[in-house]
Amino acid sequence: MEIKVKVIPNSSKQEVKPEKGILKVHLNSPPAEGRANKELIGTLAKHFKVKKSQIEIIRGTKSRDKTVRISM
Repeated sequence: MEIKVKVIPNSSKQEVKPEKGILKVHLNSPPAEGRANKELIGTLAKHFKVKKSQIEIIRGTKSRDKTVRISM
């Protein structure tokens, strides 16, 4: 399954909200050195109840707009 994700880094709280066909994911980490991407994978793994290894960022590794593949 592929989903579109909008990442909001440096947020005060971590949350996942569906909005207009995409997932808006608020993260605590800054968008530096891949920290936000690592936190995104962990957050989505918890949200979808899958292992981190089942989640892959396939587009947008350096952008706030990403496409993520989740293997079920």
